[in-house]
Amino acid sequence: MTALPADKPTKRFFPTYSLRRREAIAGYFFVAPGILGFLIWVFGPMVATLLLSFTDWPIIGQSKWVGLDNYVRLFTVDPFFYKSLRATLYFAFGSVFLRIVYTFLVAMLLNQDVRGKAFFRTVYYLPSIVPVVASSMIWMWLYHPDFGLFNAILKGMGLPPSRWIHGTQSVIPSIILMDLWAASSTILIFLAGLQGVPRQLLEAVEIDGGNWWNKLTAVTLPHMTPFIFFNMVLGFVSAFQIFTQSFIMTNGGPNDGSLFFVLLIYREAFGNNRMGLACAIAWILFLLIALVTFLVFKTSRSWVFYYGDEE
Repeated sequence: MTALPADKPTKRFFPTYSLRRREAIAGYFFVAPGILGFLIWVFGPMVATLLLSFTDWPIIGQSKWVGLDNYVRLFTVDPFFYKSLRATLYFAFGSVFLRIVYTFLVAMLLNQDVRGKAFFRTVYYLPSIVPVVASSMIWMWLYHPDFGLFNAILKGMGLPPSRWIHGTQSVIPSIILMDLWAASSTILIFLAGLQGVPRQLLEAVEIDGGNWWNKLTAVTLPHMTPFIFFNMVLGFVSAFQIFTQSFIMTNGGPNDGSLFFVLLIYREAFGNNRMGLACAIAWILFLLIALVTFLVFKTSRSWVFYYGDEE
């Protein structure tokens, strides 16, 4: 009898990989859309705007390399840059700190176990679902100096009317007031944090004879500092980029009193066709936001308390 030929080893189409390597390949495959989206739509445009900030580019036409001329112009001769810087800083710091105080107090009220609390929570959350453009149009009517609702209330109380968004001194406080009305998401975050405050610690303060102030300062506020820190960071990032309200309601006026940075970028880029100068302003805004955020993170070590820390 003749022996059967031995089976020849089959040639594999795909190489064999270990389980860990296959999982790594699959992981890179699934995160690739996110990474590519970041590189194409975020990082790439950022690098492009940085390069454009050193050029004189009228959008329609050839760009010309000018080096640091755009930055020198902004800090030395530009008539609107420092006005915009003051208005942006005024709004950012005023709105963020008032928003934190206001939303924290409202969240404490909504956290009380009273009848109809679901209704009140819904009412306070409704402004967050109203589009900014629609709410801006409504607030323009409320702020109207002649037939606006707010001045009608002031006249009914025997108080002098205000110019609101039509006055140089009152335009930014008026926009801050509108910003507080739309701070529903911050209230929701604070409300979630208040529901996580340990009840046993509040009861311990009561047993020791403490009142509501002792509960607030010794228990509630320390446990809410991570939420305050979170809302502060998001608030600064959002406040420095305000655009829609001033664009629709005031167009930067009166007397450039609400000419915020993003509105100035829009004007220079699409109104004056100076894209290089607009990119320079955008990078100054980016560095300003990064600086303020860094300072908030740096100081947070001294006032943010995390429950369970050993220190």
